[in-house]
Amino acid sequence: MTTIVVVRKDNLVAIAADTQSTFGDTRLGHLHDAQPEKIFASHDSLFGLCGSAAHDLVLQSILAKTRALDFTNRASIFDAFRKLHPKLKEDFFLKPEEEEDDPYESSQITALIANAHGIYGVFSMREVYEYRHYWAIGSGRDFAIGAMRAVYDNPVFSAADVARIGVEVGCEFDVGSSLPMSLQTMELAPIKQTKN
Repeated sequence: MTTIVVVRKDNLVAIAADTQSTFGDTRLGHLHDAQPEKIFASHDSLFGLCGSAAHDLVLQSILAKTRALDFTNRASIFDAFRKLHPKLKEDFFLKPEEEEDDPYESSQITALIANAHGIYGVFSMREVYEYRHYWAIGSGRDFAIGAMRAVYDNPVFSAADVARIGVEVGCEFDVGSSLPMSLQTMELAPIKQTKN
């Protein structure tokens, strides 16, 4: 229950998230949560997670102890999460079962990643997507994606503006999301020119 978005536009990437946690019918808003941030930095990347609240501390802990991971492209992100999966099971007691007919064990994590190389989504079977423009996860994702689609092509709006609008609309219509939001940006790395 959350709204987390990533946006890539011009020379910037942005990631933004609401600050509400939900436990069944109980919500924990920013006024009562001493650490409501859903975005954290590691390995020159910004991560936003949805799902179990435990994922945040688990992933921060495992990334702090596992320095030799690369998040610079789709293949390297897949490889990083493949390497993390056994550690999640052995060191953090992950329960990898979801559906009986799933082709692979689940890592139970849904994440968005923003860094100088682009914006990415990682899902429970370690599927990795690279997005050209924007994406969202969490219970407010459909509202956020629609809002970002409506404003993305407007040259007035930066990546941060589009992300802000996505989270604001997600929070306006989704009961599992609420403001204020956290928002961070990062410059994209220059594209290397190849010599012919």
